[in-house]
Amino acid sequence: MKPGMSLMKHYLQFKDLRAEEYAYLFERTAIIKRRFKNYEKYQPLVDRTLAMIFEKASTRTRVSFEAGMYQMGGSVVHLTTGDSQLGRAEPVEDSARVISRMVDIVMIRTYEQAKLEAFAAHSRVPVINGLTNEYHPCQILADIFTFIEQRGSIQGKTVAWVGDGNNMANTWLQAADILGFTLHVSTPGGYEIDPKMAGVNNPDCVKTFRNPFSACQGAHLVTTDVWTSMGYEAENEARQKAFADWCVDRQMMAVAQPDALFMHCLPAHRGEEVEAEVIDGPQSVVWDEAENRMHAQKALMEYLLLGRIG
Repeated sequence: MKPGMSLMKHYLQFKDLRAEEYAYLFERTAIIKRRFKNYEKYQPLVDRTLAMIFEKASTRTRVSFEAGMYQMGGSVVHLTTGDSQLGRAEPVEDSARVISRMVDIVMIRTYEQAKLEAFAAHSRVPVINGLTNEYHPCQILADIFTFIEQRGSIQGKTVAWVGDGNNMANTWLQAADILGFTLHVSTPGGYEIDPKMAGVNNPDCVKTFRNPFSACQGAHLVTTDVWTSMGYEAENEARQKAFADWCVDRQMMAVAQPDALFMHCLPAHRGEEVEAEVIDGPQSVVWDEAENRMHAQKALMEYLLLGRIG
């Protein structure tokens, strides 16, 4: 922790921040994005270094964090399991003690949330969850900013989650609880969400549906993910059968609000979890959503390193 800074924060799951902190982050994201679009140089993180540790492969997470940190004037160290000792020859706690003495902020994309939390518990600097099996808070941060950008406040709205009760679903659940919207969830049997694991305080923020069409009824946003996430490849054949009726198609979008948006964290498999006509159609905002990963994470890093601006 640098001298003069307030109490250090980590961002390990969505519920690590309060609603008013999210309001601030969404405001900062809009300002930072506008500056980027106007080619205005903005480099508040000069002389700050981000370490990115990848145990899971990445496209959007790497590009968004790396480009974002460079745009903010900082530097990046990129580590993978092939060239770091995280949890192998060296305990994760020791890696945290060493790495956090050399950099200012760390992003980790790994499998178990427990490994991320162990690293954070022994880190001198803020740690960000770039994805774990349990949660994906940076993605939902970008998704909700994208909704606000397109449709205004998400408070009181309905978000439909169709598909696997995975890390994305868990994070949407936390977001609904904190930001005051309702999450409709439809998953195949055996792939349900677990509100207790997500630590939801208000059970009324989530409604579950056996039928995905029912979940989409009246939704302001319909969103999904691949049927088989990284780390679950051995289950792929069983999942293909179980999820056959959970493809977001034009019929599902038709029962949502007329101006409902479609989102997907990507990569997408057209013809599996989403129909090509939906993801490539007029209600889809997946490319804005992907770009906004960078802008939202820039605001997040700024906040974790510098606190509130202005």
